[in-house]
Amino acid sequence: MTSGGAEMLYVGLDIHKSHITVCVLDSNGKVFQRWQVSDAAELMTRLKELPPFEVCYEASTGYGRFYELLTTVAAQVAVAHPGLLRLIYQSKKKNDRADALKLAKLLYVGEVPKVHVPPADVRAWRELITFRKRLIEKRTRAKNGLRCLLRSLGINPPKEFGLWTKKGTAWLRSLEFEQPLHSVKRSMLVEELDTHSKHIRLVEKELLEFSKDNPAVQLLQTIPGVGLRTSEAVVAFIDDPHRFANSKRLGSYFGLVPSQDQSGRINRLGHITKEGAPVVRAMLTEAVWQAVRRSPTVKSFQMRVQRGESDRRKISVIATAHYLVRVMWSMLKNGTVWKEQKTAVTAAA
Repeated sequence: MTSGGAEMLYVGLDIHKSHITVCVLDSNGKVFQRWQVSDAAELMTRLKELPPFEVCYEASTGYGRFYELLTTVAAQVAVAHPGLLRLIYQSKKKNDRADALKLAKLLYVGEVPKVHVPPADVRAWRELITFRKRLIEKRTRAKNGLRCLLRSLGINPPKEFGLWTKKGTAWLRSLEFEQPLHSVKRSMLVEELDTHSKHIRLVEKELLEFSKDNPAVQLLQTIPGVGLRTSEAVVAFIDDPHRFANSKRLGSYFGLVPSQDQSGRINRLGHITKEGAPVVRAMLTEAVWQAVRRSPTVKSFQMRVQRGESDRRKISVIATAHYLVRVMWSMLKNGTVWKEQKTAVTAAA
């Protein structure tokens, strides 16, 4: 193998926390080198010694950092979709050397199921949006714990003020219990509630600062019922709307399409796939309930899917969330604001 510009090497990486296994194929697809390194620094040193090469690795935690490192030395960096890789390679022989070889071979034949790698600031944005959702879930668990404690002791919260307002938490702190252990539980749950609420406010302040001048986030908020949190989540996870060939891809990307099992004339549709970011699906679902109240267009769509049948209520909500995200994609791609459809307005009148 010469270092001339005409030939290209194909490198597969199997990346783990403690080591990285490397398989290098030559321009004919034959194994050229195999080695293992302990960290990214050693990997980069070895890769810089190679002739021109392309590289492939599986998306996992820290995939963005490796992408930025590898783009400085490789002719092409392909980040493989882990779910699709499992469909391609259903093998009983699985080890680091075999996985690195498989990735190199896929790269060689040009069949890597690639994932989109957004810029570093967008990746950080996504992470903070997801982190906020987890903080809210923790705060909700604290609230449920306090409700459970009160209910188990037969204590009814006062109706004059909300339980989670300043007056409500002050009332919770002032409660006296016969059993001291109940006081310990109450105090810790209230402290947990206050801590999570404080952290959520800090995170939301940073998110607001990051997206306040983002025209895409402002654009999606022209949809009735779609607020800042939903807009920023959709924009962050779509990133570049032009990377999707059509609006139907959005449903699959966010896991809003039904799973399918087709054989011959039999076509079974199951629950939605739930692929992609759960935080976006959750926010889209919440936005649907608000949009149905505020937009005749959205309400008309949801009612048309539900057909007046109560057992189709959940189906209609998911279908409307799918509809909303397709509309959002079109708005982002074309830079257009939301417009109510006249036919929907007439039908809702």
